[in-house]
Amino acid sequence: MRVNANLFWILAVFFGLSAVGYTLWSLIDYANTPGQIEPLTAQGVEWVGTVGIGLGTVFSAFLAFYLTITKRAQGGELPEDSYTADIDDGDPEVGHFSPWSWWPMVLALGLAFMFLGFAVGIWLAFLGGPIVLIAIVGWQYEYYRSFFAR
Repeated sequence: MRVNANLFWILAVFFGLSAVGYTLWSLIDYANTPGQIEPLTAQGVEWVGTVGIGLGTVFSAFLAFYLTITKRAQGGELPEDSYTADIDDGDPEVGHFSPWSWWPMVLALGLAFMFLGFAVGIWLAFLGGPIVLIAIVGWQYEYYRSFFAR
């Protein structure tokens, strides 16, 4: 995890330097354009690229900060981060899964109808909405009925 945090810190620095370089380059290019009255003002900044690269800096710094804090809080090195660890050293509990469940496919179909409806015609979204609600309820309560009731 320490390596991941360091990589994101390096990315944040790279994006920060790229944002500064991009802004300066757009100012210089604007200053060299013939017919401009005020060459080196904020009027010549190309805002879409500057803000986009700046947000890349911010997002990389957020991830690096999160990974750094998580590494400090975990209280040591995890088996996933050690080269000498065995598979059995990790936590065996990863959750409960239903390999025979059809509800994820029904939910995907309903969501496909909804998103297709937003793109093509809103009437498809109205068909997909009830399918999504039925799939969520069915998936949530599949262990309360039939052979798998607990």
